[in-house]
Amino acid sequence: MADDRPHTFASLGVPAPLCQILAEGGITEPFPIQAATLPDSLAGRDVLGRGRTGSGKTLAFVLPVLTRLAQGESTRMAGTPRALILAPTRELVAQIHAAITPLAKPLGLHTVTIFGGVSQGPQVNGMRKGVDIIVACPGRLEDLIGQKLVHLDKVDITVLDEADHMADLGFLPVVKKLLDRTPRDGQRMLFSATLDNGIDVLVKRYLSSPITHSVDSAQSPVGTMTHHVLHIAAGDRLNVVTELASAPGRTMIFTRTKHRAKQLTKQLNAAGVPAVEMHGNLAQNTRTRNMAAFSEGRATALVATDIAARGIHVDDVELVVHADPPIEHKAYLHRSGRTARAGAEGTVVTLAIEDQRRDVAQLARKAGINPTVTNARSGDAILTQIAPGERQLFTPAEIAAALPTTGPSQQQGRGGGGSGGGRRRPVSSGGGRSGGARPGSGRSGSGRPGGPGSSGGQRRTSSSGGSASR
Repeated sequence: MADDRPHTFASLGVPAPLCQILAEGGITEPFPIQAATLPDSLAGRDVLGRGRTGSGKTLAFVLPVLTRLAQGESTRMAGTPRALILAPTRELVAQIHAAITPLAKPLGLHTVTIFGGVSQGPQVNGMRKGVDIIVACPGRLEDLIGQKLVHLDKVDITVLDEADHMADLGFLPVVKKLLDRTPRDGQRMLFSATLDNGIDVLVKRYLSSPITHSVDSAQSPVGTMTHHVLHIAAGDRLNVVTELASAPGRTMIFTRTKHRAKQLTKQLNAAGVPAVEMHGNLAQNTRTRNMAAFSEGRATALVATDIAARGIHVDDVELVVHADPPIEHKAYLHRSGRTARAGAEGTVVTLAIEDQRRDVAQLARKAGINPTVTNARSGDAILTQIAPGERQLFTPAEIAAALPTTGPSQQQGRGGGGSGGGRRRPVSSGGGRSGGARPGSGRSGSGRPGGPGSSGGQRRTSSSGGSASR
């Protein structure tokens, strides 16, 4: 007879010290992907975990890595990790490290991050006294190995996170070279949303009799997402985006190109919406500052490209706007996955001008969604229904004080948008929640946490709202 009782981390085999640390952070109930994979991964088996972003995959591999390293007796060596975690983007590396650190420190385990876009000096120095876990992007790690600063011959556990995204970015040849340097008898865990784009080759070549667990494939739509397609005039796109993004709450806006992301960010700031950009042309310190501004609520809108989409994990994003419709349905699902994470609710809006409508309809069919399609223009009631609450716009001085000044695209109050010297009056919204969020104040009026006090990580058991992250 099957045991239908809810799982706890302890019942799955997680050691008491880690369970206590999780409980102190309000994490007591494992997500489905964690409940499915932990018994096998803790036992040292190779695991293939399939699940969408936001399903709780990070803890699904972090806990067995920490548990098995803490139980081992290997001596810590400079530049020679016992565990290797590979991720496709700098943002994801940083977020995995943030999830590991509070759990690893009480166990006496040392973690180092390795990624490009910054000086390698601090990364190398961090390994001089020995390292237990390296969390890395493939490119920079390969560089350091070539300089004989990192050695993978003592790696007991290897994890590939978002392997399908690594394939999309062309990292698989480097990933194979790195895996070839790790011991063949080590444990390997691969987490991916899909098994296409060569991921099946990795599985067959590097995983030994893997146990496969699938939870919420990225190819299937999320039941807690509400999808809308707005048919708009080309000249009204900016006005519609501004009206949606000025509602209470965090909004992520996607464009197809880096130029468009930069341009739209400038336009939103000029119109009074505190916005930051995220794309491949930004230096690492700029990306870090922009992500911090969005996570802390000082920026209420983040404008990103598809490349950046998969590395962004921020709690309580209520609205995703496809300012430029994606080219194919998998990109739509990946973009949209920034909201409605792990059971939380969210809304996704795709803007389509006349010559995009047929393509968007085909994309929706392939994505398996049935969106509400509406002809819309700025000021229409449908915009308030989609994103309720009082609209709040800010002066250039207020935005400049709240956001990082990292370059021309971050200089506020230049260009169009009618920015005056005084405080802008809230735009009447006509319904729903009231009270827009001031830059830096979080998300007042939206009923969900925001600002510097926002919690990152797995959904808390306290009544803080529905956060859901990796």
